[in-house]
Amino acid sequence: MEKFIINGGKPLKGEVNICGAKNAAIAILPAILLVKGTCRIENLPNISDVKKYIEVLQELGVKITYESPNEIFVENTEVNSTKCLFEKCRKMRASYYLLGSLLGRYKSVEVPFPGGCDFGTRPIDQHIKGFTALNAQVTLEDGIIKANAKKLVGTSIYLDVVSVGATINILLASVLAEGTTFIENAAKEPHIVDLANFLNAMGANIKGAGTDTIKIQGVKELPGNTAYSIIPDQIEAGTFMIAAAATGGDVIVKNCIPKHLDSLTSKLIEMGITVEEMGDSIHVKCDKRPQKATIKTLPYPGFPTDMQPQMAVLLSIANGTSILTEGVWENRFQYVSELQKLGANIRIEGRSAIIEGVKNLTGSFVNSPDLRGGAALIIAGLAAKNVTEVYNLDHVDRGYENFEQKLKNLGAKIERVKVE
Repeated sequence: MEKFIINGGKPLKGEVNICGAKNAAIAILPAILLVKGTCRIENLPNISDVKKYIEVLQELGVKITYESPNEIFVENTEVNSTKCLFEKCRKMRASYYLLGSLLGRYKSVEVPFPGGCDFGTRPIDQHIKGFTALNAQVTLEDGIIKANAKKLVGTSIYLDVVSVGATINILLASVLAEGTTFIENAAKEPHIVDLANFLNAMGANIKGAGTDTIKIQGVKELPGNTAYSIIPDQIEAGTFMIAAAATGGDVIVKNCIPKHLDSLTSKLIEMGITVEEMGDSIHVKCDKRPQKATIKTLPYPGFPTDMQPQMAVLLSIANGTSILTEGVWENRFQYVSELQKLGANIRIEGRSAIIEGVKNLTGSFVNSPDLRGGAALIIAGLAAKNVTEVYNLDHVDRGYENFEQKLKNLGAKIERVKVE
């Protein structure tokens, strides 16, 4: 077990490079199973979630070689099993993407119900609806999801709710199906577009990703034999943007796609923070106390739920009363009790956090409850007076590459220490 010791109250200044997108990587990695040949994946984030996924693929029989910490070479012909029942799968939220990829290529799959961060129930009814519409039979037995089909046949599938996971799984399942599949009311997140671009690079025929309707013309196989570079991580970029603002800093966030961050940028500007877009970089500068704001998380292009905890930290030191409403998950305020230990004035009313801004946060001992909540507490420690200790770093390591080193490069006083 490890912890961060943070000596806060120091503005972050300098430049930071953003790595490949975690959410894109954990969708593209299972898509490797659809490729009958070789491929190279570049700009892969060097994080624990990616490493675990690669281990799962290797256990299934995929040959993966690291060319560098951020690049792999893949050789895939046939897997040795479509039953992914080993322990690593049970602990991974994105393990359910193995359903779509293995069903799509081998017409049979067994995967444990997904784990990951606990934000409430993770319904997979839209996933099952999509698989069933494609001519698969799906059952749930003792925490195991089983799907089988003699053949998959393209059809029109309307998602009752905008679901990122269901959109990705149906995409994976339909690229090798017979005929044409339409996903209507599809999610539009950048990592869905990235997955579609990867599959197209491997030989798929997908159009409309990033819009309400995605059209997939089934192909016989994905030969691959090419390289693909993963998009930059919008959530990591946003985390550093908020860290710069919360510490009264001056930071250039490099290697990002500003368009993916429009909803965050507009709110920061509304709060009186200077944000300047510069090609593939964003300059964030804050030399005064931020102003209050009202924010609701929504599917893309709305304000991202994965930025909600980090934004709560900034609102907790803003001038005035802010309202932060969670419109995606039912239980994403687990970090609030920890943030209150630092002096934040927050109360929860249903799906909304009512945040009375305070002038300063004060260091304390806090536990990271999940990935983005952990990042938020680290930002809070950086902004707070005195010393903050953040425990349960395993959560943070799931989604941030070299987090403490990047913060150190910006002038943060932060150390990773082993806990006996």
